[in-house]
Amino acid sequence: MKNATQSSPEKITAITNARIFDGEKIIDSGTVVIKGETIITVGGDLPANATIIDAKNATLLPGLIDAHVHTSIGGLRDALKFGVTTELEMNGDFTERGRVIQLKNVNDVADVRSAGTAITAPGGHPDELLPDGDEIPDFILKELEKLSKEDREAMLAAYAHDHEEVPQVTSVEEAIKHVHTQVENGADYIKIMIEEGTVMAAPGLPVLSDEILKAAVEEAHKFDKIVIAHVLTADSSQSAIDMGVDGLGHLFIDRPEYTAKLVKSIADSGAFVTPCLVLNSSILGNPASELANDPRVNSKLSPEWIDILNSSFNTFPQGHMENSFKNVMDLHRAGVDILVGTDVSPVPVPNLGGLAHGASVHHEMQLLVMAGLTPIEALRSATSIPARCFDLNDRGRIAVGALADLVLVDGDPTTNISNTLSIRAVWYRGVQQLG
Repeated sequence: MKNATQSSPEKITAITNARIFDGEKIIDSGTVVIKGETIITVGGDLPANATIIDAKNATLLPGLIDAHVHTSIGGLRDALKFGVTTELEMNGDFTERGRVIQLKNVNDVADVRSAGTAITAPGGHPDELLPDGDEIPDFILKELEKLSKEDREAMLAAYAHDHEEVPQVTSVEEAIKHVHTQVENGADYIKIMIEEGTVMAAPGLPVLSDEILKAAVEEAHKFDKIVIAHVLTADSSQSAIDMGVDGLGHLFIDRPEYTAKLVKSIADSGAFVTPCLVLNSSILGNPASELANDPRVNSKLSPEWIDILNSSFNTFPQGHMENSFKNVMDLHRAGVDILVGTDVSPVPVPNLGGLAHGASVHHEMQLLVMAGLTPIEALRSATSIPARCFDLNDRGRIAVGALADLVLVDGDPTTNISNTLSIRAVWYRGVQQLG
């Protein structure tokens, strides 16, 4: 990977002879011109002073968006290697305040938005996934040894955030206060947890009452913040929709008799769904070994992340992946917006297997196609749809005025989705990061 340098505002780059997927469809024009951070023309004549990049036999895509992560500087760096130019954090400290502190003078990472600290019950999810005690686990200490001083400090800060005393939410008043705190920290949206633990092999996890969670949703809406709910079952999904959330951060892993009614309820509400099929597959005990063995993947990831891909959560092996495929297709046919997300962890954690930053976005698109989406529909779910759902109006499309976040891949991913991994070049805000 090349070291990123700041793009001169006068530098002009013309990408020619490309097949162009603009975030919605393939378009006729084969040329995109970048000036500074921005796309200035799509089609038309080539500027006389442009640096020309011949993209023959390749497809130009908007930068990909992972709509569900838990991240770190290392995670953001890995994401960019795979053409993921934006990560949306669903519980962590990359709020506006956190970005100012942690990403100062860091240029070779993907952009990030965050919910801040999610709203959950004391002892509730994700406590069951975290190591007990105050000592930093060996797997994190090993990671720290490999990092620069700057990245080590950022990783320690992220670990401390996840293990510090989470603000207690046990009442409507405390839920409202929690929302205010996240907004003050610059949270871009709000996250609530509805997880009683069955599919996480931790049945009986404490969950806040519907009254408390609904108060949080309503308060967030007063600040014009969208609300995403962590849900993994049909029951919790219906509860979240009844509370008025704007999106479900997961796809329910079961398929009860009332699934058709639930699908209609989600569609009627206008909520989007980020299925995280890669997570569902891992929960069912399926490692991502085929992905890990792909040279387009293992050449870009550390051995530790490859080991993670070769493992799985395996907390609900009695489930069936076919249920998730049917659920996502029922939602898609009902007109529900489907977003690509992975739920990958900030660092390689042994019990959180099957997922890795950047790489799992491509795996998720492959699983969406296996479920029944067309390759173009899967590409929309990683570009224009999450950009629209999260009001990121400057990205997710190849259009005049959009950020020059771009991925050039060999072949045609609109007919073979696996080609998204054949990355020839990546641009982030007009700066070529790879290629």
